[in-house]
Amino acid sequence: MGYKAFKAALFDLDGVVFDTEPQYSLFWGAQCRKYHPEDPGLENRIKGQTLTQILDGHFSGEIAANQPKIVEELNEYERQMTYCYIDGYESFVEDLRKHGIKTAVVTSSNIPKMENVYAKQPLFKSLFDEILTSEDFEKSKPDPDCYLKAASRFHCNPEDCLVFEDSFNGLRAGRAAQMSVIGLATTNPEDAISPLCDMVIHDYKRLDFEKMCQMIAEFHQK
Repeated sequence: MGYKAFKAALFDLDGVVFDTEPQYSLFWGAQCRKYHPEDPGLENRIKGQTLTQILDGHFSGEIAANQPKIVEELNEYERQMTYCYIDGYESFVEDLRKHGIKTAVVTSSNIPKMENVYAKQPLFKSLFDEILTSEDFEKSKPDPDCYLKAASRFHCNPEDCLVFEDSFNGLRAGRAAQMSVIGLATTNPEDAISPLCDMVIHDYKRLDFEKMCQMIAEFHQK
């Protein structure tokens, strides 16, 4: 994809817009150790899945009766969470919009979670043209459905879109959508995610529209 085709920027939420992954790792780490002590590291493998997928896939069967308790604890946890932007994010996305780039959040989070975000960050919605949540798509990451739906909202072809992701499932979803994928090394190490993306960044400091175009152009010239 040449950089002139760059029309839309599609952002995952946790670990990409907000520095929240360490908080979720604590919550799900505690739940996984409680209910799945035999499967260390499970909390890392469920990143990018919807709550329904997590519960149905890992907290069903004999422990299904505990699902309402887990959901209640998660809801309370999310109400108390802090939603701090990744360094440089706000100025970066505002610069993209000044250059006519459409912006969207594409997250596996649900509407109740997003209400917590809006309460803590009242200006959040003003940064995006579209916000897609788990209620907007049938299949979750690593399926490309969510990113393809986001592209269709903007009447863009997949090759016109940039995906910003941090989780393995999210990176695979962007790749499966045949979009250019920017990996955020906020949740997983750079060397672990680099095979799944076109380039890796650690934050948005010193990054703007022109720099992003330059990075994309240099990558595609390799």
